[in-house]
Amino acid sequence: MVSFIFMKTRAIILSAFFIMFFASALAAAEVYFYGKDQTLIGNVQTYKVKEGESLIEIARNFDVGFNEIAAANPTLDPFVPGTGVAVVLPRLWILPDVESYSGIVVNISEMRLYYFFEQGRSKVVRTFPIGIGDEGKDTPVGTFRVIQKILNPVWHVPPSIQKERPELPKAVPPGPGNPLGSHALRLSLGDVLIHGTNRPFAVGRRVTHGCIRLYPEDIPKLYAMVPNGIKVTIIRQPVKVGVKDKRVYIEVHKHENQEEINYFNEAVKMLTKKGLLKDVSTEKIYQAVEEKSGIPVDISP
Repeated sequence: MVSFIFMKTRAIILSAFFIMFFASALAAAEVYFYGKDQTLIGNVQTYKVKEGESLIEIARNFDVGFNEIAAANPTLDPFVPGTGVAVVLPRLWILPDVESYSGIVVNISEMRLYYFFEQGRSKVVRTFPIGIGDEGKDTPVGTFRVIQKILNPVWHVPPSIQKERPELPKAVPPGPGNPLGSHALRLSLGDVLIHGTNRPFAVGRRVTHGCIRLYPEDIPKLYAMVPNGIKVTIIRQPVKVGVKDKRVYIEVHKHENQEEINYFNEAVKMLTKKGLLKDVSTEKIYQAVEEKSGIPVDISP
């Protein structure tokens, strides 16, 4: 009898352990489930700054870009935020508005990449912060494909960069000095790649010649998941709207050229398209547009 009770208790403990292990592994993998009526993923968190930490380091530790953490904490000095200060971690996102949730979707406006796939019978998504093309060297928008997966890529320095930096060799071998990092995905678009970086502080910034950069720890994950030939949709969408628990949310990002866009009109257009305009507060839309925090805001009445 004692032996039976021991075995039963041991089985319960092991079952609990495996459940907890699976749950923690799933959380660590940052796989988010979504649906037609549930287009928000993640959650907003807070973090107390430790001595000597900057927003740049905190952003990387929590897998957000510099642009995201700076917009969410506009009153803080990004380099010296202050020990013990509470930092908002903007880890809540509205899924971009695209024709279909499939493959890789890159939203230039928020500097974030989404990868949509199926896990069993469930539709899931993973997301990573990115660095994008600098002004005048913009990352192009459109629909493309991954045509080559490259492990330990050699950087063949483009002629445009050779003109700017003639001291560079024509090719940079794999290693710590290679700006492509450890992995790269070549797109059906000239020399544009999705790749890692040897300058992680550049994630969440407009610094590249058109390529898309991921943190060194993120690019191996994406590389392992995506198959060759997968669709890549690149969009510019500074205003996104979505639904969670029957509440309507809006997410507004600063457009690179503020004069080019009317944020309020863009919000109304998106809400109308999704049939949500009747379910929101105009005053709350104006407030969200004014703040441009990059964090989804509840605009339901």
